[in-house]
Amino acid sequence: MYICHCNALTDTDIQQAAAQGACRPREVYDACGCTAQCGSCTRRILALLQEARIEQAAEPALVAAMD
Repeated sequence: MYICHCNALTDTDIQQAAAQGACRPREVYDACGCTAQCGSCTRRILALLQEARIEQAAEPALVAAMD
């Protein structure tokens, strides 16, 4: 799904940037090779980054539970 229409960034683009260490919208734009335009997507990008951090934190616990 498109999150940033100005830069044609999708939720997958943002998740990949988060997996590479992006923690802020600016870091997402950098990872995707673009810059902020109108800023209307900032809240949604922040929410996706937070979701990604929660998933990344839970991942080691899931692996440990499987052992």
